[in-house]
Amino acid sequence: MDENILEVKNLNMHYETISGDVAAVKDITFHVKKGESFGLVGESGCGKTSVAMSLVQLQADNAKISSGSITLDGQELIGLSENELRSVRWDGISIVFQGAMNAWNPVIKIGEQIREAIREHYPNNTKLQNIEKIKELFEMVGLSETIIDRFPHELSGGMKQRAVIALALSCNPKLVIADEPTTALDVVIQDQILNEIKKVQDLLGLSLIYISHDIAVIAEMTERMAVMYAGRIVESGPTKDIFANPRHSYTRALLESTPSVVGDKVKLNSLDGEPPSLIDEEFGCSFSPRCSNPTENCKSGKSEMGLIEVAEDHFADKCCVECG
Repeated sequence: MDENILEVKNLNMHYETISGDVAAVKDITFHVKKGESFGLVGESGCGKTSVAMSLVQLQADNAKISSGSITLDGQELIGLSENELRSVRWDGISIVFQGAMNAWNPVIKIGEQIREAIREHYPNNTKLQNIEKIKELFEMVGLSETIIDRFPHELSGGMKQRAVIALALSCNPKLVIADEPTTALDVVIQDQILNEIKKVQDLLGLSLIYISHDIAVIAEMTERMAVMYAGRIVESGPTKDIFANPRHSYTRALLESTPSVVGDKVKLNSLDGEPPSLIDEEFGCSFSPRCSNPTENCKSGKSEMGLIEVAEDHFADKCCVECG
C-alpha cells in the first residue's frame, strides 16, 4: 500500500465576520499519497481555497480552525508556532497561488524574491549556488535565465505563472498545492502551464493537490479527486471512476454542464441557482434546492448526511446515494 504524504482528518474552519461565523470548511477528510495527483473541484465559494490556505497555515486573520488534524509526512501542522511553520512551508509543502499577478513584490526582481525563499531554508548556500538553483528551476518550467534580473511588470501573465511554479519548487517540497494556477490566462497558455506542471511532477516525483472549478482540467491532471459543495466533500475517489459513475447529484450536474470533445454530441444542462449561505446552520442536504430530483427527506432535512463507500475507494454522500 502506498504511503500517504498528507492526511487531513475532520478539518473544520470558519471565518469570523460581523454577520456571523462563515463555516467555510466542514468536516473535511482526505489523503494524498506520495507521488500522487489529487484534485479538489467545485464552484467558486465552495471552500477549495480555504482548504488550501489551511494546509499551508496561511489562512486570513479572521479564519479559525476549530477542530481536525493536518499531518504532513507524519508531522502534525495544526498547533505549530510560526517559526516551526516557516521551516515546513516551501520545504515540506508549498503553494502555487491563484493570482500570479499579485504573488510578486512589484519593486523587487524575480530572482531576488526566489533567493529569499531559498536562503530561509538553505542559509549556508552561497549566492552562486542559489543562482544556479534558480537557473535550473527556470529551465524546468520553460523560462529564460534572464528572467532572474527582471521585475514582475516586465513579464507576461504566462511568464509570471511559470516563475511562481519555480518559486514553489525552490526548496524541494514534498507536496505542492496548485490553486487554480491558470486563472486569467488564455487557453493556449493554460494548456502550456498544465503541461509544465505535469512534466515537473513526473520529473521530481512530487505529490500534487490541484484545485480548480473546471472539472475537465481535474480529469486531465489528477488520479484521485474530491468534489466540494458548501464547504463539504460530497464525493471522492479515483478520478476515472467518478467520471464513469458519478454518485452525487452535484457531481452529475457539473459533468452535464461541461462540454466534451469525445463521444456523441449532447445538450449541456446549466446548473441553476446558487450555493447556500455558509453562515446559516444547515439541515439535511445543502444541494437539495438545486437538485433536479430531490426527495421529501432531502428537502425537509430528514436525510442522513455523511460519506459512505459506494465502490472500492469511491465515497459519496449517503443522502444522494440513497436517493439514487
